[in-house]
Amino acid sequence: MSTVYVPRDSGAQSLGAEEVAQAITAEARRLNVPVTLVRNGSRGAYALEPLVEVATPQGRIAYGPVTVADVRPLFAAGFLAGGAHALAHGPTAEIPWFKGQQRLTFARVGIVDPASVADYLKSGGYEGLTRALAMETSAIVAAILTSGLRGRGGAAFPTGIKWKTVHDQPAGQKYITCNADEGDSGTFADRMLMEGDPLSLIEGMTIAGIAVGATQGYIYLRAEYPDAHRALNTAIAAAYQARYLGDDLAGSGRRFDLEVRLGAGAYICGEETSMLESLEGRRGEVRVRPPLPAIKGLFGRPTIVNNVITLASVPWIMAHGAEAYANYGTGKSRGTLPIQLAGNIKNGGLVERAFGLSLRELLYDYGGGSATGRPIRTVQIGGPLGAYVPAAQFDVAVDYESLAGIGALLGHGGIVAFDDTVDMARMARYAMEFCAIESCGKCTPCRIGSTRGVEVIDRILAGVEAERNVRLLEDLCETMVQGSLCGLGGMAPFPVQSALKHFREDFRAQPK
Repeated sequence: MSTVYVPRDSGAQSLGAEEVAQAITAEARRLNVPVTLVRNGSRGAYALEPLVEVATPQGRIAYGPVTVADVRPLFAAGFLAGGAHALAHGPTAEIPWFKGQQRLTFARVGIVDPASVADYLKSGGYEGLTRALAMETSAIVAAILTSGLRGRGGAAFPTGIKWKTVHDQPAGQKYITCNADEGDSGTFADRMLMEGDPLSLIEGMTIAGIAVGATQGYIYLRAEYPDAHRALNTAIAAAYQARYLGDDLAGSGRRFDLEVRLGAGAYICGEETSMLESLEGRRGEVRVRPPLPAIKGLFGRPTIVNNVITLASVPWIMAHGAEAYANYGTGKSRGTLPIQLAGNIKNGGLVERAFGLSLRELLYDYGGGSATGRPIRTVQIGGPLGAYVPAAQFDVAVDYESLAGIGALLGHGGIVAFDDTVDMARMARYAMEFCAIESCGKCTPCRIGSTRGVEVIDRILAGVEAERNVRLLEDLCETMVQGSLCGLGGMAPFPVQSALKHFREDFRAQPK
Protein backbone atom coordinates (compact mmCIF):
# COMPACT_ATOMS: atom_id res chain seq x y z
CA MET A 1 0.00 0.00 0.00
CA SER A 2 1.29 3.44 -0.93
CA THR A 3 1.58 6.21 1.67
CA VAL A 4 0.81 9.75 0.54
CA TYR A 5 1.37 12.86 2.65
CA VAL A 6 -0.80 15.95 2.21
CA PRO A 7 -0.47 18.85 4.70
CA ARG A 8 -3.45 19.66 6.87
CA ASP A 9 -2.17 22.84 8.48
CA SER A 10 -4.03 26.09 7.88
CA GLY A 11 -1.38 27.57 5.58
CA ALA A 12 -1.52 24.64 3.16
CA GLN A 13 -5.30 24.44 3.44
CA SER A 14 -5.60 28.08 2.40
CA LEU A 15 -3.87 27.05 -0.83
CA GLY A 16 -6.21 24.10 -1.51
CA ALA A 17 -4.64 21.18 0.37
CA GLU A 18 -7.98 19.90 1.69
CA GLU A 19 -9.49 19.68 -1.81
CA VAL A 20 -6.33 17.99 -3.11
CA ALA A 21 -6.47 15.39 -0.31
CA GLN A 22 -10.09 14.65 -1.11
CA ALA A 23 -9.29 14.33 -4.82
CA ILE A 24 -6.46 11.87 -4.11
CA THR A 25 -8.75 9.74 -1.96
CA ALA A 26 -11.48 9.78 -4.62
CA GLU A 27 -9.08 8.92 -7.47
CA ALA A 28 -7.50 6.07 -5.51
CA ARG A 29 -10.98 4.69 -4.83
CA ARG A 30 -11.94 5.02 -8.51
CA LEU A 31 -8.83 3.15 -9.59
CA ASN A 32 -9.14 0.67 -6.72
CA VAL A 33 -5.61 1.48 -5.63
CA PRO A 34 -4.87 1.12 -1.89
CA VAL A 35 -3.51 4.39 -0.48
CA THR A 36 -2.80 5.47 3.09
CA LEU A 37 -3.28 9.23 3.33
CA VAL A 38 -1.33 10.94 6.12
CA ARG A 39 -2.24 14.54 6.96
CA ASN A 40 1.08 16.04 8.04
CA GLY A 41 2.08 19.66 8.62
CA SER A 42 3.47 21.98 5.99
CA ARG A 43 7.24 21.93 5.55
CA GLY A 44 7.08 25.69 5.06
CA ALA A 45 7.90 26.25 1.37
CA TYR A 46 4.65 27.94 0.47
CA ALA A 47 5.59 28.42 -3.17
CA LEU A 48 5.29 24.62 -3.44
CA GLU A 49 2.07 24.19 -1.46
CA PRO A 50 0.04 22.08 -1.57
CA LEU A 51 3.15 19.87 -1.46
CA VAL A 52 2.22 16.21 -1.91
CA GLU A 53 4.78 13.59 -0.93
CA VAL A 54 4.88 9.87 -1.65
CA ALA A 55 6.87 7.36 0.39
CA THR A 56 9.13 5.24 -1.81
CA PRO A 57 12.08 2.91 -1.11
CA GLN A 58 14.32 5.83 -2.09
CA GLY A 59 12.64 8.13 0.43
CA ARG A 60 9.86 10.66 0.04
CA ILE A 61 9.33 12.12 -3.41
CA ALA A 62 7.76 15.58 -3.62
CA TYR A 63 5.23 17.00 -6.06
CA GLY A 64 3.95 20.54 -5.95
CA PRO A 65 2.20 22.83 -6.05
CA VAL A 66 -0.57 20.33 -6.72
CA THR A 67 -4.10 21.37 -7.67
CA VAL A 68 -7.21 19.20 -7.92
CA ALA A 69 -6.82 19.20 -11.72
CA ASP A 70 -3.33 17.69 -11.34
CA VAL A 71 -4.43 14.64 -9.35
CA ARG A 72 -5.57 12.39 -12.20
CA PRO A 73 -2.49 13.14 -14.35
CA LEU A 74 -0.29 12.38 -11.32
CA PHE A 75 -1.90 8.96 -10.89
CA ALA A 76 -1.53 8.36 -14.63
CA ALA A 77 2.17 9.23 -14.40
CA GLY A 78 2.70 6.69 -11.62
CA PHE A 79 3.41 9.21 -8.90
CA LEU A 80 2.63 6.60 -6.22
CA ALA A 81 5.91 4.99 -7.22
CA GLY A 82 7.75 8.29 -7.64
CA GLY A 83 7.04 8.59 -11.36
CA ALA A 84 8.19 11.50 -13.50
CA HIS A 85 5.87 14.48 -13.82
CA ALA A 86 6.20 18.21 -14.44
CA LEU A 87 5.40 18.85 -10.76
CA ALA A 88 8.00 16.38 -9.48
CA HIS A 89 10.89 17.76 -7.42
CA GLY A 90 12.66 14.51 -6.61
CA PRO A 91 13.53 13.60 -3.01
CA THR A 92 12.03 16.20 -0.69
CA ALA A 93 15.18 16.46 1.40
CA GLU A 94 17.16 17.49 -1.71
CA ILE A 95 14.96 20.47 -2.61
CA PRO A 96 17.26 23.51 -2.20
CA TRP A 97 14.81 25.34 0.09
CA PHE A 98 15.07 22.52 2.66
CA LYS A 99 18.59 21.24 2.01
CA GLY A 100 20.38 24.32 3.34
CA GLN A 101 18.33 24.64 6.51
CA GLN A 102 19.32 23.60 10.04
CA ARG A 103 16.05 22.34 11.44
CA LEU A 104 16.19 21.58 15.15
CA THR A 105 12.91 22.93 16.52
CA PHE A 106 11.14 22.14 13.24
CA ALA A 107 12.93 18.84 12.64
CA ARG A 108 9.68 16.85 12.60
CA VAL A 109 7.28 19.40 11.10
CA GLY A 110 6.04 18.10 7.77
CA ILE A 111 7.51 14.68 8.46
CA VAL A 112 5.43 13.14 11.25
CA ASP A 113 1.71 12.59 11.68
CA PRO A 114 0.95 15.34 14.23
CA ALA A 115 -1.69 13.23 15.99
CA SER A 116 0.45 10.12 16.44
CA VAL A 117 2.50 9.52 19.60
CA ALA A 118 3.95 6.41 17.94
CA ASP A 119 5.19 8.48 14.99
CA TYR A 120 6.60 11.07 17.40
CA LEU A 121 8.49 8.39 19.33
CA LYS A 122 9.92 6.89 16.12
CA SER A 123 11.45 10.26 15.24
CA GLY A 124 13.14 10.77 18.60
CA GLY A 125 10.24 12.30 20.47
CA TYR A 126 10.21 12.13 24.28
CA GLU A 127 13.94 11.37 24.41
CA GLY A 128 14.39 14.77 26.03
CA LEU A 129 11.73 14.09 28.67
CA THR A 130 13.19 10.64 29.37
CA ARG A 131 16.59 12.22 30.06
CA ALA A 132 15.07 15.01 32.11
CA LEU A 133 13.23 12.54 34.35
CA ALA A 134 16.57 10.92 35.21
CA MET A 135 18.17 14.26 36.20
CA GLU A 136 18.02 16.49 39.25
CA THR A 137 15.70 19.40 38.66
CA SER A 138 18.53 21.89 39.13
CA ALA A 139 20.52 20.08 36.42
CA ILE A 140 17.65 20.51 33.95
CA VAL A 141 17.58 24.24 34.66
CA ALA A 142 21.37 24.40 34.34
CA ALA A 143 21.16 22.72 30.92
CA ILE A 144 18.73 25.35 29.65
CA LEU A 145 21.03 28.08 30.97
CA THR A 146 24.09 26.48 29.30
CA SER A 147 22.26 26.10 25.98
CA GLY A 148 21.92 29.88 25.67
CA LEU A 149 18.24 29.54 24.73
CA ARG A 150 16.55 32.94 24.80
CA GLY A 151 12.86 33.71 24.55
CA ARG A 152 11.74 33.43 20.94
CA GLY A 153 8.64 35.55 21.53
CA GLY A 154 10.27 38.94 21.14
CA ALA A 155 12.04 40.07 24.30
CA ALA A 156 14.82 37.46 23.94
CA PHE A 157 15.17 37.11 27.73
CA PRO A 158 17.36 34.13 28.76
CA THR A 159 15.01 31.20 29.26
CA GLY A 160 17.15 29.54 31.90
CA ILE A 161 17.00 32.59 34.17
CA LYS A 162 13.20 32.52 34.13
CA TRP A 163 13.23 28.83 34.90
CA LYS A 164 15.76 29.20 37.72
CA THR A 165 13.71 31.97 39.33
CA VAL A 166 10.60 29.76 39.38
CA HIS A 167 12.64 26.72 40.44
CA ASP A 168 14.04 28.59 43.44
CA GLN A 169 10.65 29.69 44.75
CA PRO A 170 9.28 27.75 47.76
CA ALA A 171 7.53 24.48 47.01
CA GLY A 172 3.82 24.71 46.29
CA GLN A 173 1.56 25.27 43.31
CA LYS A 174 3.48 26.54 40.29
CA TYR A 175 2.40 26.91 36.68
CA ILE A 176 3.80 26.56 33.17
CA THR A 177 2.11 28.82 30.64
CA CYS A 178 2.67 28.96 26.92
CA ASN A 179 1.83 32.22 25.20
CA ALA A 180 0.50 31.05 21.84
CA ASP A 181 -1.22 34.36 21.12
CA GLU A 182 0.80 34.82 17.92
CA GLY A 183 -0.50 38.09 16.51
CA ASP A 184 2.38 39.76 14.67
CA SER A 185 1.79 40.39 10.98
CA GLY A 186 3.99 38.17 8.85
CA THR A 187 4.52 35.54 11.54
CA PHE A 188 3.26 31.98 11.43
CA ALA A 189 5.93 29.81 13.07
CA ASP A 190 3.90 29.15 16.21
CA ARG A 191 0.88 28.11 14.19
CA MET A 192 2.97 25.84 11.95
CA LEU A 193 4.58 24.16 14.96
CA MET A 194 1.31 23.62 16.82
CA GLU A 195 -0.38 22.22 13.72
CA GLY A 196 2.59 20.21 12.43
CA ASP A 197 4.32 18.92 15.59
CA PRO A 198 2.20 19.74 18.66
CA LEU A 199 3.79 17.00 20.74
CA SER A 200 7.11 18.85 20.75
CA LEU A 201 5.40 21.77 22.49
CA ILE A 202 3.67 19.39 24.90
CA GLU A 203 6.98 17.67 25.67
CA GLY A 204 8.74 21.01 26.19
CA MET A 205 6.08 22.18 28.64
CA THR A 206 6.24 18.86 30.48
CA ILE A 207 10.02 19.15 30.85
CA ALA A 208 9.58 22.69 32.15
CA GLY A 209 7.06 21.42 34.70
CA ILE A 210 9.43 18.70 35.89
CA ALA A 211 12.30 21.20 36.10
CA VAL A 212 10.56 23.74 38.34
CA GLY A 213 8.08 21.57 40.21
CA ALA A 214 4.95 22.70 38.37
CA THR A 215 2.08 20.26 37.93
CA GLN A 216 -0.25 22.31 35.72
CA GLY A 217 0.23 23.89 32.33
CA TYR A 218 -1.89 26.11 30.11
CA ILE A 219 -1.54 26.92 26.43
CA TYR A 220 -3.06 30.34 25.78
CA LEU A 221 -4.16 30.17 22.14
CA ARG A 222 -5.88 32.83 20.08
CA ALA A 223 -9.34 31.80 18.95
CA GLU A 224 -8.51 32.66 15.32
CA TYR A 225 -6.41 29.45 15.15
CA PRO A 226 -9.09 26.70 14.98
CA ASP A 227 -6.76 24.26 13.19
CA ALA A 228 -4.12 24.68 15.89
CA HIS A 229 -6.79 24.24 18.54
CA ARG A 230 -7.89 20.97 16.97
CA ALA A 231 -4.32 19.72 16.56
CA LEU A 232 -3.36 20.59 20.14
CA ASN A 233 -6.43 18.98 21.71
CA THR A 234 -5.92 15.84 19.62
CA ALA A 235 -2.25 15.62 20.60
CA ILE A 236 -2.95 16.33 24.29
CA ALA A 237 -5.54 13.52 24.36
CA ALA A 238 -3.05 11.17 22.68
CA ALA A 239 -0.34 12.12 25.20
CA TYR A 240 -2.69 11.39 28.11
CA GLN A 241 -3.60 8.02 26.60
CA ALA A 242 0.09 7.14 26.17
CA ARG A 243 0.80 8.20 29.79
CA TYR A 244 3.01 11.14 28.80
CA LEU A 245 0.63 13.50 30.63
CA GLY A 246 -1.30 13.10 33.87
CA ASP A 247 -0.45 11.08 36.97
CA ASP A 248 2.67 8.92 36.93
CA LEU A 249 3.78 10.29 33.55
CA ALA A 250 6.08 7.89 31.72
CA GLY A 251 6.09 5.72 34.87
CA SER A 252 8.09 8.32 36.80
CA GLY A 253 5.70 8.96 39.63
CA ARG A 254 5.58 12.62 38.54
CA ARG A 255 2.46 14.49 37.43
CA PHE A 256 1.82 17.14 34.83
CA ASP A 257 -1.54 18.21 33.44
CA LEU A 258 -2.08 20.39 30.41
CA GLU A 259 -4.99 22.14 28.73
CA VAL A 260 -5.69 24.77 26.08
CA ARG A 261 -7.41 28.05 26.93
CA LEU A 262 -8.70 30.30 24.14
CA GLY A 263 -8.19 34.06 24.04
CA ALA A 264 -10.30 36.49 22.04
CA GLY A 265 -7.44 37.68 19.83
CA ALA A 266 -6.37 40.85 21.66
CA TYR A 267 -2.87 41.79 20.50
CA ILE A 268 -2.03 43.11 23.96
CA CYS A 269 -2.33 39.57 25.34
CA GLY A 270 0.93 38.75 23.61
CA GLU A 271 2.44 40.63 26.56
CA GLU A 272 2.97 38.12 29.33
CA THR A 273 1.15 39.84 32.20
CA SER A 274 -1.84 40.73 30.01
CA MET A 275 -2.02 37.08 29.03
CA LEU A 276 -2.04 36.06 32.70
CA GLU A 277 -4.86 38.50 33.39
CA SER A 278 -6.86 36.96 30.55
CA LEU A 279 -6.12 33.42 31.75
CA GLU A 280 -7.53 34.41 35.14
CA GLY A 281 -10.74 35.53 33.44
CA ARG A 282 -10.18 39.27 33.48
CA ARG A 283 -9.74 41.89 30.80
CA GLY A 284 -6.31 41.67 29.21
CA GLU A 285 -4.38 44.59 30.72
CA VAL A 286 -0.73 45.01 31.55
CA ARG A 287 0.27 44.45 35.17
CA VAL A 288 2.68 46.76 36.92
CA ARG A 289 5.97 45.00 37.65
CA PRO A 290 7.44 44.04 40.09
CA PRO A 291 6.48 41.45 41.12
CA LEU A 292 7.59 39.42 38.13
CA PRO A 293 5.43 36.51 36.90
CA ALA A 294 8.22 34.11 37.88
CA ILE A 295 7.56 35.11 41.50
CA LYS A 296 3.90 36.07 41.46
CA GLY A 297 2.24 35.08 38.21
CA LEU A 298 -0.89 33.09 37.41
CA PHE A 299 -3.28 33.18 40.39
CA GLY A 300 -0.47 34.77 42.36
CA ARG A 301 1.80 31.72 42.08
CA PRO A 302 5.30 31.33 40.53
CA THR A 303 4.80 30.96 36.78
CA ILE A 304 6.92 30.29 33.73
CA VAL A 305 5.73 32.27 30.70
CA ASN A 306 7.39 31.23 27.45
CA ASN A 307 6.18 31.23 23.87
CA VAL A 308 5.64 28.27 21.56
CA ILE A 309 9.02 28.20 19.81
CA THR A 310 10.93 28.62 23.07
CA LEU A 311 9.23 25.66 24.73
CA ALA A 312 9.31 23.51 21.58
CA SER A 313 13.10 24.01 21.42
CA VAL A 314 13.57 22.42 24.86
CA PRO A 315 13.13 18.73 23.82
CA TRP A 316 16.01 18.98 21.30
CA ILE A 317 18.26 20.58 23.91
CA MET A 318 17.53 17.89 26.48
CA ALA A 319 17.86 15.05 23.96
CA HIS A 320 21.09 16.19 22.30
CA GLY A 321 22.76 18.24 25.03
CA ALA A 322 23.01 21.91 25.92
CA GLU A 323 26.47 22.25 24.39
CA ALA A 324 25.27 20.82 21.07
CA TYR A 325 22.57 23.49 20.90
CA ALA A 326 24.95 26.26 21.95
CA ASN A 327 27.31 25.26 19.12
CA TYR A 328 24.79 26.77 16.70
CA GLY A 329 24.65 30.53 16.36
CA THR A 330 26.97 33.38 17.21
CA GLY A 331 27.83 35.61 20.16
CA LYS A 332 24.96 35.72 22.64
CA SER A 333 22.52 34.48 20.00
CA ARG A 334 22.73 30.71 20.35
CA GLY A 335 20.86 27.94 18.61
CA THR A 336 18.58 28.33 15.62
CA LEU A 337 15.65 30.58 14.82
CA PRO A 338 12.62 29.73 12.67
CA ILE A 339 12.46 32.79 10.39
CA GLN A 340 9.28 33.64 8.54
CA LEU A 341 9.46 35.35 5.13
CA ALA A 342 6.31 37.18 4.08
CA GLY A 343 5.03 40.26 2.28
CA ASN A 344 6.22 41.13 -1.22
CA ILE A 345 8.51 38.11 -1.54
CA LYS A 346 8.67 35.52 -4.32
CA ASN A 347 9.22 32.46 -2.13
CA GLY A 348 7.56 33.03 1.21
CA GLY A 349 7.70 30.52 4.02
CA LEU A 350 9.65 29.28 7.01
CA VAL A 351 13.43 29.01 7.15
CA GLU A 352 15.16 27.61 10.24
CA ARG A 353 18.83 28.52 10.37
CA ALA A 354 21.43 29.21 13.03
CA PHE A 355 21.78 32.84 14.00
CA GLY A 356 24.34 34.75 11.96
CA LEU A 357 23.27 34.48 8.32
CA SER A 358 22.68 37.78 6.55
CA LEU A 359 19.35 39.41 5.87
CA ARG A 360 20.30 39.56 2.19
CA GLU A 361 20.83 35.79 2.11
CA LEU A 362 17.35 35.26 3.50
CA LEU A 363 15.69 37.68 1.09
CA TYR A 364 17.42 36.57 -2.09
CA ASP A 365 18.85 33.06 -1.62
CA TYR A 366 15.72 31.76 0.08
CA GLY A 367 13.10 34.39 -0.73
CA GLY A 368 14.10 34.81 -4.38
CA GLY A 369 13.64 38.59 -4.25
CA SER A 370 10.34 40.42 -4.47
CA ALA A 371 7.22 38.81 -5.92
CA THR A 372 6.81 41.78 -8.25
CA GLY A 373 10.37 41.59 -9.56
CA ARG A 374 11.02 45.15 -8.40
CA PRO A 375 13.86 46.03 -5.98
CA ILE A 376 13.16 45.38 -2.32
CA ARG A 377 13.23 48.80 -0.70
CA THR A 378 12.86 47.77 2.92
CA VAL A 379 11.82 45.00 5.28
CA GLN A 380 10.07 45.18 8.61
CA ILE A 381 11.48 42.77 11.16
CA GLY A 382 9.72 41.71 14.32
CA GLY A 383 6.06 42.30 13.55
CA PRO A 384 3.95 45.47 13.21
CA LEU A 385 5.99 47.21 15.92
CA GLY A 386 9.34 46.33 14.36
CA ALA A 387 11.73 48.77 12.77
CA TYR A 388 12.12 49.13 9.00
CA VAL A 389 15.53 48.12 7.66
CA PRO A 390 16.56 49.79 4.37
CA ALA A 391 18.22 47.95 1.50
CA ALA A 392 21.56 49.56 2.35
CA GLN A 393 21.62 47.50 5.57
CA PHE A 394 20.61 44.12 4.13
CA ASP A 395 24.08 42.69 4.82
CA VAL A 396 23.44 42.84 8.58
CA ALA A 397 23.64 39.49 10.38
CA VAL A 398 20.34 38.13 11.63
CA ASP A 399 21.00 37.87 15.34
CA TYR A 400 19.88 39.83 18.38
CA GLU A 401 23.00 41.94 18.86
CA SER A 402 23.67 42.81 15.21
CA LEU A 403 20.11 43.94 14.60
CA ALA A 404 20.05 45.93 17.84
CA GLY A 405 23.21 47.63 16.60
CA ILE A 406 21.27 49.17 13.70
CA GLY A 407 18.22 50.02 15.80
CA ALA A 408 16.13 46.96 14.91
CA LEU A 409 14.71 44.08 16.93
CA LEU A 410 14.48 40.47 15.81
CA GLY A 411 11.30 39.82 17.77
CA HIS A 412 9.46 36.67 16.76
CA GLY A 413 11.52 36.26 13.59
CA GLY A 414 8.98 37.60 11.12
CA ILE A 415 10.36 39.45 8.09
CA VAL A 416 7.93 41.34 5.83
CA ALA A 417 9.32 42.65 2.53
CA PHE A 418 8.25 45.75 0.57
CA ASP A 419 9.33 46.76 -2.93
CA ASP A 420 10.23 50.26 -4.08
CA THR A 421 6.60 51.31 -4.56
CA VAL A 422 5.88 51.38 -0.81
CA ASP A 423 4.96 54.68 0.83
CA MET A 424 6.79 54.66 4.14
CA ALA A 425 4.83 57.53 5.64
CA ARG A 426 1.66 55.49 5.14
CA MET A 427 3.35 52.52 6.77
CA ALA A 428 4.37 54.69 9.74
CA ARG A 429 0.78 55.87 10.06
CA TYR A 430 -0.40 52.25 10.05
CA ALA A 431 1.91 51.44 12.98
CA MET A 432 0.44 54.24 15.06
CA GLU A 433 -3.12 53.33 14.08
CA PHE A 434 -2.47 49.68 14.96
CA CYS A 435 -1.27 50.70 18.41
CA ALA A 436 -4.30 52.95 18.92
CA ILE A 437 -6.65 50.07 18.08
CA GLU A 438 -4.84 47.40 20.11
CA SER A 439 -3.88 49.45 23.19
CA CYS A 440 -5.33 48.11 26.43
CA GLY A 441 -5.74 51.74 27.49
CA LYS A 442 -4.08 51.39 30.87
CA CYS A 443 -1.29 53.93 30.36
CA THR A 444 -1.57 57.42 28.88
CA PRO A 445 1.51 57.42 26.59
CA CYS A 446 0.18 54.43 24.65
CA ARG A 447 -3.54 55.20 24.77
CA ILE A 448 -3.33 58.90 23.93
CA GLY A 449 0.07 59.01 22.24
CA SER A 450 -0.86 56.57 19.47
CA THR A 451 -4.07 58.46 18.67
CA ARG A 452 -2.24 61.78 18.57
CA GLY A 453 0.47 60.13 16.45
CA VAL A 454 -2.03 59.26 13.73
CA GLU A 455 -3.33 62.82 13.75
CA VAL A 456 0.15 64.33 13.50
CA ILE A 457 1.11 62.08 10.56
CA ASP A 458 -2.14 63.05 8.82
CA ARG A 459 -1.22 66.72 9.21
CA ILE A 460 2.25 66.03 7.79
CA LEU A 461 0.77 64.27 4.75
CA ALA A 462 -1.67 67.14 4.28
CA GLY A 463 1.24 69.60 4.18
CA VAL A 464 0.20 71.40 7.36
CA GLU A 465 3.35 72.84 8.97
CA ALA A 466 5.21 69.72 7.86
CA GLU A 467 8.60 70.39 9.47
CA ARG A 468 7.09 71.48 12.76
CA ASN A 469 4.86 68.42 12.86
CA VAL A 470 7.74 66.10 11.99
CA ARG A 471 9.60 67.42 15.03
CA LEU A 472 6.44 67.02 17.11
CA LEU A 473 6.12 63.43 15.88
CA GLU A 474 9.70 62.70 16.90
CA ASP A 475 9.08 64.11 20.39
CA LEU A 476 5.86 62.13 20.70
CA CYS A 477 7.65 58.91 19.74
CA GLU A 478 10.31 59.49 22.39
CA THR A 479 7.63 60.08 25.04
CA MET A 480 5.92 56.82 24.12
CA VAL A 481 9.19 54.87 24.20
CA GLN A 482 10.18 56.22 27.61
CA GLY A 483 6.78 56.40 29.29
CA SER A 484 4.69 53.42 28.16
CA LEU A 485 3.95 50.65 30.62
CA CYS A 486 4.68 47.77 28.23
CA GLY A 487 6.19 46.97 24.86
CA LEU A 488 3.09 47.83 22.83
CA GLY A 489 3.31 51.57 23.45
CA GLY A 490 7.08 51.41 23.91
CA MET A 491 7.67 49.78 20.52
CA ALA A 492 4.94 51.34 18.39
CA PRO A 493 7.26 54.30 17.67
CA PHE A 494 10.03 52.03 16.30
CA PRO A 495 8.58 51.73 12.76
CA VAL A 496 7.80 55.46 12.78
CA GLN A 497 11.28 56.43 13.95
CA SER A 498 12.99 54.12 11.47
CA ALA A 499 10.80 55.39 8.61
CA LEU A 500 11.69 58.97 9.51
CA LYS A 501 15.36 58.09 9.71
CA HIS A 502 15.71 56.16 6.47
CA PHE A 503 12.82 57.41 4.31
CA ARG A 504 12.26 60.99 5.37
CA GLU A 505 11.51 61.97 1.77
CA ASP A 506 8.19 60.10 2.04
CA PHE A 507 6.98 62.44 4.78
CA ARG A 508 5.72 65.17 2.49
CA ALA A 509 2.34 66.44 1.45
CA GLN A 510 0.37 63.76 -0.40
CA PRO A 511 -1.49 64.65 -3.59
CA LYS A 512 -5.22 64.98 -3.08
